[in-house]
Amino acid sequence: MTTNTAPADLYLHGLQLLLDKNLAAWVDLWDEDGILEFPFAPEGRPQRLEGKAAVAEYMRGYPGHIDLHDFPHVEIHQTVTPETIVVEMRGVGRLVETGGPFDMSYIAVVTVKNGRITGYRDYWNPLALENPATDFAGSN
Repeated sequence: MTTNTAPADLYLHGLQLLLDKNLAAWVDLWDEDGILEFPFAPEGRPQRLEGKAAVAEYMRGYPGHIDLHDFPHVEIHQTVTPETIVVEMRGVGRLVETGGPFDMSYIAVVTVKNGRITGYRDYWNPLALENPATDFAGSN
């Protein structure tokens, strides 16, 4: 992605990278000082990750927990700030450990500067998973 990449285009590219299970390329979309926040994270789960390295470490175990198959609904809303988008989406797949279905709705507020993600607030319900005690990083 170039430094001229629009936030919506970068985000959609990132979704495809997640479907392709190319986490290294997905992490490369992040600014070195990017911040990933989980406003609804329950106690004991990360609420804020600071920096690309922290995001990479958190996502390291993702494919071992969730096998994403599709994002059947993605709606991107442009805000009055050109660098910021609001995304409503749904991800579907399966939970690797149990084989059970994964079907999650999300709202994300994403800020992109110079072609890199600098801010990502992920509004999802981690308690909706079959095993709410395990996050993507495999922590309990």
